[in-house]
Amino acid sequence: MPKFAANLTMLFNELDFMERFEATAQAGFRGVEFLFPYAFHPAQIADRLAQHRLELVLHNLPAGKWEAGERGIACHPERVGEFQDGVGTAIEYAQVLGVKQLNCLAGIAPQGLNEEIAHATLVNNLRFAADKLQQHNIRLLIEPINTFDIPGFYLSHTRQALELIRETGSGNLYLQYDIYHMQRMEGELANTIKTNLPSIKHIQLADNPGRFEPGTGEINYRYLLALLDRLGYKGWIGCEYKPRAGTLEGLGWRAMDDV
Repeated sequence: MPKFAANLTMLFNELDFMERFEATAQAGFRGVEFLFPYAFHPAQIADRLAQHRLELVLHNLPAGKWEAGERGIACHPERVGEFQDGVGTAIEYAQVLGVKQLNCLAGIAPQGLNEEIAHATLVNNLRFAADKLQQHNIRLLIEPINTFDIPGFYLSHTRQALELIRETGSGNLYLQYDIYHMQRMEGELANTIKTNLPSIKHIQLADNPGRFEPGTGEINYRYLLALLDRLGYKGWIGCEYKPRAGTLEGLGWRAMDDV
């Protein structure tokens, strides 16, 4: 049976962030994920997780000035020091929160930056982060993101991510496969998942178009969820979608996991 984690950055937005944990548990979730914990003291979040018996399954490394439109700095050569400091911060939070995997957002390459320099910067930063995280038994993930929603995002295809993993030579770097993003960029969802499942340690979902609940668009989630069961996928599936109405009103799709 699939294990679904509520993405608290996108779900239960009708509530303040700290109130979303209780609502998530009451809705039947046992796992949560979110973009960033850094606006809060880690003990505050750890208390909510313990209080409501929730597991934090994923969050991201610090990703620059998010409110200003930055979506990661891992390919920015002039900010390597900031990136490395962010890895240290993420480890500190992960140790308190009990999270076992962190995602690195590659970012939008600075305008005019030489492609070879951007690539080399990203590879070196991934090697650094994967090594530091491995020392604390934390997996590092990278996520291809569609360039319709985030124009210019550096990492946008599954093959590109797999090549980066091979190039780093790290045994602690894996793929975060977002079904919505990859439907927009390349399709072939089932075959891609089946072929690359050993490299996939986290999956996220939303339907297309609109990034709404599964079952609202063109993606055959009934088939994909059954496929993941047949393949023996044991990881979490993050529910990173925009509810069309309220979060609770849009949870009927979870009955698909009984098929």
